Amino acid sequence: MSWIGVCNTEQVQEDFPWGGEVAGKEIGVYLVDGEYYALEDICPHAYALLSQGFVEDGKVECPLHEAVFDLKTGQCLHGPGGRSLQRYPLRIDGNQIQIAFIEESVS
Repeated sequence: MSWIGVCNTEQVQEDFPWGGEVAGKEIGVYLVDGEYYALEDICPHAYALLSQGFVEDGKVECPLHEAVFDLKTGQCLHGPGGRSLQRYPLRIDGNQIQIAFIEESVS
């Protein structure tokens, strides 16, 4: 497992998550009740960046088809999401938010 810096804490607000590409994957970082969470940022139903969706009450709604996901767990709560989102372990180092990627072995 390796830690990768993705953004600073100042770049993430309760209503305005951070979204970007990290190690070839689209990642969204959210702030909920003072805690940060990192999730895959592409809606599993159709290509849409969830970090550009509607964020409220610990949930994000896909901007295209109204799938709703829990930001703490990644669970699909409603709509055509089809599956839960992948969560990434996260830590804060100073003011930098880092996420962990588990390196996959090639066989």
